[in-house]
Amino acid sequence: MSCFSRVILGFLIGLCVLYQCSAFEVDANQTAWLFVNASEASGRKIPETLFGIFFEEINHAGAGGLWAELVSNRGFEAGGPNTPSNIDPWSIIGNESSLVVSTDRSSCFDRNKVALRMDVLCDRDGANVCPDGGVGVYNPGFWGMNVEQGKKYKVVLYIRSLQSVNISISLTGSNGLQMLATANIIAADVSNWTKTEILLEAKETNHNARLQLTTSRRGVVWFDQVSAMPLDTYKGHGFREDLSTMLADLKPGFIRFPGEWLRNAFRWKETIGPWEERPGHFGDVWMYWTDEGLGYFEFLQLAEDLGAAPIWVFNNGISHNDQVDTSSIVPFLQEILDSLEFAKGDPDSAWGSVRTAMGHPEPFDLRYVAVGNEDCGKKNYRGNYLRFYDAIRHAYPDIKFISNCDGSTQQLDHPAHFYDYHIYSDANTVFSLAHKFDHASRSGPKAFVSEYAVTGKDAGTGSLLAALAEAGFLIGLERNSDVVEMASYAPLFVNANDRRWNPDAIVFNSYQLYGTPSFWVQRFFSESSGGTLLNSTLQANSSSSLIASAIAWKNSEDNKNYLRIKIVNFGSKIVNLKISIDGMKQNTFQSLGSTKTVLTSSDLMDENSFKEPNKVTPIKSLLENASVNMEDKLSPHSFTSFDLLIESATLWIPRTDSNSKSSI
Repeated sequence: MSCFSRVILGFLIGLCVLYQCSAFEVDANQTAWLFVNASEASGRKIPETLFGIFFEEINHAGAGGLWAELVSNRGFEAGGPNTPSNIDPWSIIGNESSLVVSTDRSSCFDRNKVALRMDVLCDRDGANVCPDGGVGVYNPGFWGMNVEQGKKYKVVLYIRSLQSVNISISLTGSNGLQMLATANIIAADVSNWTKTEILLEAKETNHNARLQLTTSRRGVVWFDQVSAMPLDTYKGHGFREDLSTMLADLKPGFIRFPGEWLRNAFRWKETIGPWEERPGHFGDVWMYWTDEGLGYFEFLQLAEDLGAAPIWVFNNGISHNDQVDTSSIVPFLQEILDSLEFAKGDPDSAWGSVRTAMGHPEPFDLRYVAVGNEDCGKKNYRGNYLRFYDAIRHAYPDIKFISNCDGSTQQLDHPAHFYDYHIYSDANTVFSLAHKFDHASRSGPKAFVSEYAVTGKDAGTGSLLAALAEAGFLIGLERNSDVVEMASYAPLFVNANDRRWNPDAIVFNSYQLYGTPSFWVQRFFSESSGGTLLNSTLQANSSSSLIASAIAWKNSEDNKNYLRIKIVNFGSKIVNLKISIDGMKQNTFQSLGSTKTVLTSSDLMDENSFKEPNKVTPIKSLLENASVNMEDKLSPHSFTSFDLLIESATLWIPRTDSNSKSSI
């Protein structure tokens, strides 16, 4: 090769290297421009119900979770109606020479006849002396009871014996040695079933405690319906305080509940009235027993306590396994009409009077029903649906109907106010579905995205990657909130001792809890319901990994107005973001009070845990450059929210009656 050729080749190689470096420089410094139109004509009201929650009895979400009852299998019914039956998780204190424990059908409650029989063979003196502390039974609750020093616990139980009794009711450590609280039931005559209530105050803390019923007196004693509840529950209605507070922090616009197979489905009439008389049932979808302390009435009460609209998902005679023919659906129709009267009827109506007797004379604000769950396409669904639709519409014309069928791609063949859309998939798919409703019909039923989540390997047990994909999806729903009315993540809860589904929004055990990154993503949208969507346009040299929205909202806590910009950077590069807000004056925003909040982490698969509950949580900082023209850097794989505090003197109120749709 000649010298000239070498020079030319070297020049070309150098030029190529320079070009590649320049290309890398451009790629490493991506730039995006977000234009927000905050003028009066830009605003469109977001439905009050857009973001809510879905409760399902899965992962011991209610029994051993949201419902604060500490005793598991309190009525001894979990082993079935036949006797002898399994009393698990109750266990025996003592041995066969001092005690025999069995079950019989002697209860005073007609709908749950099984009671615990305890034949005490030892005594305080004589040939067969009881061991120190006596003999009896104990209940460990749901993987341990959380008992905290200074707190009070109400124990209620029913007792019967042909002899006088001296029973110790105690909260102890897991091995029975640490005495946390105790009291005695001393009675000369309990020959008939007798209800006893005791208030125990814990003198020490133990997160893995148990409840004991012991005696040192020979004879036969029967127990039934043994309950232990902390005195402090959310708004005094029996819900676990810390878990309920996390729900309240989401400011849900609605709460959707519940849904199971037909054979052992949620029968609402068996879940109302005094808790002692509720028979409980075995949930054959997730394969565990619930005593039904958390019933239909409690779901309605929780919705009211959270300020959320209740959505009653009732059984329409169809499940994943079996179905009732439309010609035989009349009894199911009456069952649901009765449930609506219970919730909405006058205090002196047949079922409204039952609600009144439970302490709630005012009707609940029940306006939505879902006719079944994931039943579309089954042989009898359309026929059954139409029967329910006609009957309910005639009796309660204000009720709005949710169909199981997906109307996002084709028109429904039956009347409905909303169609149900579920999505569980990998992160890339869920993120791409941010545009799912961009071109959906703006007429006809609206969408209810009642179950969504990233699942599979991308999700782990609650990863940042899953949360970012879901954030992008939710921004897409927010931007299409003229056709999407409601959305809820699923599942909501998981007891770490019974994880049957991954991932979940809130993880807990007897005393600990944390939100997964997906929970924190939902917190970003807590002010969207009822806010005002602003027209916004995002331009970028690599926009496929970015999605943004802008809303205006009023903070009920400080009574101030804000403009919130949310943006997901789903890519692996830093993005230089330039924001331009049109329709507002230069000095509209206050730097003091404006903030920037970022959700990100060093690894896409990072998760929170009991050990590190805040490993992946939003970090808030002051936004000192708050202005109608701003620049900022978006971290790779991040979700960022800019909250711009609007000057109180600014008389700017976006219109809420516009039918305009945000640019995409």
